[in-house]
Amino acid sequence: MPQIRGAAARIRSNRYGGAKPPPHLRPHSRRESDGCEDCTTRMGIKESSDELNPTAIAADPPLAAPPSARSAKDYLALAIATCGVGYLPLAPGTWGSLLAVGIYLLIRTAILHHPADTPSIVGPSGFLAGELIAITAVTLLGIWAASRTERILQVKDPGKVVVDEVAGQWIALLPVPLTRIGPWPVWVFLAFLLFRCFDIVKPYPVRRLEGLESGLGVMADDLAAGAYAAIVIAVLIALFAKFVF
Repeated sequence: MPQIRGAAARIRSNRYGGAKPPPHLRPHSRRESDGCEDCTTRMGIKESSDELNPTAIAADPPLAAPPSARSAKDYLALAIATCGVGYLPLAPGTWGSLLAVGIYLLIRTAILHHPADTPSIVGPSGFLAGELIAITAVTLLGIWAASRTERILQVKDPGKVVVDEVAGQWIALLPVPLTRIGPWPVWVFLAFLLFRCFDIVKPYPVRRLEGLESGLGVMADDLAAGAYAAIVIAVLIALFAKFVF
């Protein structure tokens, strides 16, 4: 066996004039193979706050900036993007939706429910206008905050970002203040369930909107999921008004 290996080495040496064979013809060492495996493990992971959506391999990101290197704008972006609940364990998207529902109920109760002998602060149409303004403001701030958070954490669509769930959930609740038909808390609960369903399942074109650039992709899919839920809620309210109320 040593004689055979020696003969093979002499043949390769004669073939390439005493020089080493080209790199693509050399056998890979164990060290080189391990290096290739390390390349795979160093690839970035695309996270998501959607509980049932699997993570996916993203592009090669550099290491995230350490907390000591973050600026005041970085911390502001993280605060807006996470809404204070993105760091809670388990189902951050659901926590974001619950936060949106809680804010909605608080404002609705304060504005629309008043003593019978006092004028209302704002009617249903005014409440709807205020909600549209709030959704627009949160969406614009969310695009900026989510984009900056992605750069800070070096992760595509970080799971901690839930400002998109807040905006999407408010869209799902848009049909509710337009009517006092039936038990409105039931519509709120259904809007929550439907939005979470559409946000997780992501029917067309919700999933495709995720591919938009940076913070726009983070926000757009949840806005579309909220629109789906709002349409279903509006249809259910109309059917209830026609056949039940």
